[in-house]
Amino acid sequence: MAEPHIDYAVFRELSGFIQDRTGITLDQSKDYLIETRLGPLIREFQLDGYADLLRKVRTDARLLNRMIDEISTNETSFFRDNSPFELLKYRLLPELMDRGRQGSGPITIWSAASSTGQEVYSIGIACREIMGAQAASKVRIIGTDISDSAVRRASLGAFSELEIGRGMSADLRDRYFTASDGLWKIKDELRAMASFRQMNLLEPFSGLGSFDIIFCRNVAIYFDAETRKALFERLAKQLRPNGALIIGSSETMIGVTDVFQRQEHMRCAYYTLRA
Repeated sequence: MAEPHIDYAVFRELSGFIQDRTGITLDQSKDYLIETRLGPLIREFQLDGYADLLRKVRTDARLLNRMIDEISTNETSFFRDNSPFELLKYRLLPELMDRGRQGSGPITIWSAASSTGQEVYSIGIACREIMGAQAASKVRIIGTDISDSAVRRASLGAFSELEIGRGMSADLRDRYFTASDGLWKIKDELRAMASFRQMNLLEPFSGLGSFDIIFCRNVAIYFDAETRKALFERLAKQLRPNGALIIGSSETMIGVTDVFQRQEHMRCAYYTLRA
């Protein structure tokens, strides 16, 4: 069945509402995305088109959560673009350990758009590979995502054969996952290193604390320039001195903000607070 069509005036109003709530910018070329992702909601909730969806979503929290789930991009894989995890293992973690960071509390790492958990568990595995069993007590990882359903799935730590095969070697899979009822379940000692919570990156980072390392990859690319600048400058306030921010390989801070200074290790860029 073809998805309902959205006219230009309603598209502008609905895309503006989505941008206000999520930061995601959708120009007119993305009308197909709204139709393919939100069209099924119109049928499911028995709405009279996109204008009715816009009216109802302003007062219906359940519908709003579903809309955010559908419009958010949850494309992910284990060790996606492997270079940040090599950076973590061979530069950032050793530096933190050499400085005795763990002596004053755990190393804290934030995955700011953790989707269904693959990035968080990849970080955890990288820490275990370098630090061994002590990582369980020396590292704390928090994953946040705007999508409620993504956070619930991440918390379960269970992945299909297809999902586990995307970026996860058989060796690491067998060491850190257990086969159960057709799924691969993260082992308890690794799962205990991580916590997850629903969070909109446009809203205050209340109760998060400060971090040694922040992963915020391939999120700001969906934001306009003003929102991107505001996000990175707010992330800077969550970084500890000598902390590191890792963004997507296709992203840059040039022309965005000057609060960060670019660093590079083995051709992988990361950012520290400018002195």
